Amino acid sequence: MNSTPRRPALPWGALSVVAASVLWGTTGTAATFAPGVSPLAIGAVAMGAGGLLQALYAARHIASQPAGLFRRWRLVLLGAAAVAVYPLAFYSSMHLSGVAVGTVVSIGSAPIAAALIERAADKNPLRRRWIAGALLGVGGAALLSFAGHGPAGSAAPDSWTTTAGVVLGLLAGSTYALYSWAAHRLIGLGVTPRAAMGTVFGLGGLFLMPVLALTGGPLLASWTTIGVGAYMAVVPMFAGYLLFGWGLARVGASTATGISLLETVVAAVLAVFVVGERLPALGWLGAAAVLASLFILAPRPAAIPGPRPTAVPSGGGLPPRAPVQPDGAKQQAGAQPQQQDS
Repeated sequence: MNSTPRRPALPWGALSVVAASVLWGTTGTAATFAPGVSPLAIGAVAMGAGGLLQALYAARHIASQPAGLFRRWRLVLLGAAAVAVYPLAFYSSMHLSGVAVGTVVSIGSAPIAAALIERAADKNPLRRRWIAGALLGVGGAALLSFAGHGPAGSAAPDSWTTTAGVVLGLLAGSTYALYSWAAHRLIGLGVTPRAAMGTVFGLGGLFLMPVLALTGGPLLASWTTIGVGAYMAVVPMFAGYLLFGWGLARVGASTATGISLLETVVAAVLAVFVVGERLPALGWLGAAAVLASLFILAPRPAAIPGPRPTAVPSGGGLPPRAPVQPDGAKQQAGAQPQQQDS
């Protein structure tokens, strides 16, 4: 018997969601380089084109699982509809209430929405550690939002505009949580992560094509706007959601949406150093609180004392399938059959 102690497996799923959140945090700043393009066009080209790229990348996996996807067509349609609504609400929220407030409200409300969805649909309990991390993260996001920073020389939006932006941000957070849950649910039911993400995002991208056709003309006005559209589709949406899908197969939807609060910090920092916004001390305190919440929400490195590991939920979520266990957990699982995910 080998008694040499092994190092615990790293939470690669959580780290991939962190990487995705960093990429997503650049979208608000990138959108400011195309001021003549409407938020509907920005959202449609970002998530629409990015979703179609996801489907193209996963075409072989989707083609290998048509029966499983068709049996769960309601879940696929639900996730795709949420994918289509999310960017329209998200970028409209930033347009009406500002980059920082729109990002913070949209992303800050997502963990609560995800936990409530998992509670209602999967009957998962809200765990104390998750509640503590979510409250700390949302509180930090609120400090970031209301710290009173904004572009120099810009007129303050009226209360109705800000309220509309906040309402759209809550809609964006809810749809973000909904498509995260739908994709995680598909993965838990046996669909490979690439097929699940490619199908949900590809269909959502198709739903956004009419919006892009109606509003996307200004994207072709200059090389700058073309570059902004291409960047939004390829980097944060395509590459970011590849990382998010990989992480979503390993952590619960509420954990993933909680970790993605990091996006608000990235968005605020870029707003300060790139766009030229000022962030007072209260805002930096909020950023620190969001970062601290990541250490609570992230799954702990697995040191699994049994023949088979369990999920690492932080407020709910389906357990990951056997093929996506960390390497150390696979070794401890012994000779148990494992279906390999290509």
